Amino acid sequence: MQIKIKDWDINYEVYGDGEPVVFLHGWLTNLESMKPLSENLIKTHKVYLVDVVGFGKSSLPKEPLNSLDFAEFLKEFLDKLNIENPVLIGHSNGGRIIINAVGRNIVKAKKIVLIDSAGIKPKRSFGYYLKLFVYKTGKLFLNLLPNTKGIKEFKERLRGKVGSSDYKASPTVLKDTMKIILNEDVKKILPNIKVPTLLIWGGRDTATPISDAKLMEKLIPDAGIVEYPYGTHFSYLENLENCKLVLDSFLNS
Repeated sequence: MQIKIKDWDINYEVYGDGEPVVFLHGWLTNLESMKPLSENLIKTHKVYLVDVVGFGKSSLPKEPLNSLDFAEFLKEFLDKLNIENPVLIGHSNGGRIIINAVGRNIVKAKKIVLIDSAGIKPKRSFGYYLKLFVYKTGKLFLNLLPNTKGIKEFKERLRGKVGSSDYKASPTVLKDTMKIILNEDVKKILPNIKVPTLLIWGGRDTATPISDAKLMEKLIPDAGIVEYPYGTHFSYLENLENCKLVLDSFLNS
């Protein structure tokens, strides 16, 4: 399915019935990456999986975006589909979008789940993160996904992009967007998040380290961490069955 937001065609999928849950994927991926985690929730909730602007089957922006732009994108997505007070679940950059949307009071949510979330300004260089996401994270991610038909197709598309040529071949607008958002920091708005917040994290995440999760837990008034000590940046896929149980418990509590 597609909707129009600004001049972008935004791709999304909807499953199930009940209270709304919206999944936002991370950088370099698309909605297929969140499907494995959504399987249980489809039985009890109305689940929305969205390709964030610039990724998957959604349009590429004409100009670089910042975190506020992404937050407003989420608001317009919810407004267009009449989604009220949803549970928001985001991985990596998807988590950053949720933090900015809820922390800036742009979007109202019932609960939020941040999985190995971006948002804390990294101490490392921009080049380090490019290498990490392109070379290491992408390859690890491919191996973790199950071999369903849709995900097989997604793997093949992503495989063609993972490697030393990925950054050079990426559209300039996404390179410039990444430069902008990596220099932004959400620490000041974290205390504004007043809804129950679950942090799911890998103890060995080198992209968004566990120290980021502990800082978020400290600054968000009603937050708790579930840590997978041996998990990396895709801790939810590495510990999928347990993560589903954790998510069910949090949403139904």
